[in-house]
Amino acid sequence: MWLPQWSQTGASFQQPVTPNEFHFGVFIITAFAYLVSFLFLSFPKSKIIKWAYIGFLGSMILNAFFPHLIATILMKTYAPGLITALLLNVPINAVILYTLHKQNYIRVKEIIMSTVVVGIILVAMIPFLFTLGDKFIHL
Repeated sequence: MWLPQWSQTGASFQQPVTPNEFHFGVFIITAFAYLVSFLFLSFPKSKIIKWAYIGFLGSMILNAFFPHLIATILMKTYAPGLITALLLNVPINAVILYTLHKQNYIRVKEIIMSTVVVGIILVAMIPFLFTLGDKFIHL
């Protein structure tokens, strides 16, 4: 919610975003997370869906640290989303991944590879989603 205002601080590694850009991007990525979770529960034998799901979980764990925690440290100011990421995303996603691994449903190699692939896709999507949000959302 507060990232658009925070992004205006002029950090060299953070492009300023408008509320329309940010909220559109968050909406699409959140919808993607729900869709992948639903598909995983509906089709647990599908390897592609399994890899997308575990990759998304792993990417959200990494997202807590890169960029949220790093930005907080470098800028010496709270980066919006850090508390939620550290208190919800990291522990919940880690427990899910740990449980799936403990049940021999996934291997560590799958977690790492899926996280890298999905993470790259998500990072690549962000500027595109911000552009779409800027073009289509006019509040």
